Amino acid sequence: MEDAGGGRRQQETAAGASKAQREAAAAGVSVHEWLQHVKASFLGLVRKVTARSEQEAAEADMMAAKAQVEATDEAEAKKKRLG
Repeated sequence: MEDAGGGRRQQETAAGASKAQREAAAAGVSVHEWLQHVKASFLGLVRKVTARSEQEAAEADMMAAKAQVEATDEAEAKKKRLG
């Protein structure tokens, strides 16, 4: 027969494991977000260097900034769903 204290410990352990899983998932989302930022910055830089005009260079900057904002928004939405 199990006493009430033992059942409570199992619930706390399960809650702790669930919290750890959510935190690990949030960390994974953050790493993915960082990689998306790096990718956007790199591609923006390549486009800027290969631009043939000032306008193309400005467009490359805008596209890189937009991609970074989209990565941040996506990561925030995923973190919110996690909980």
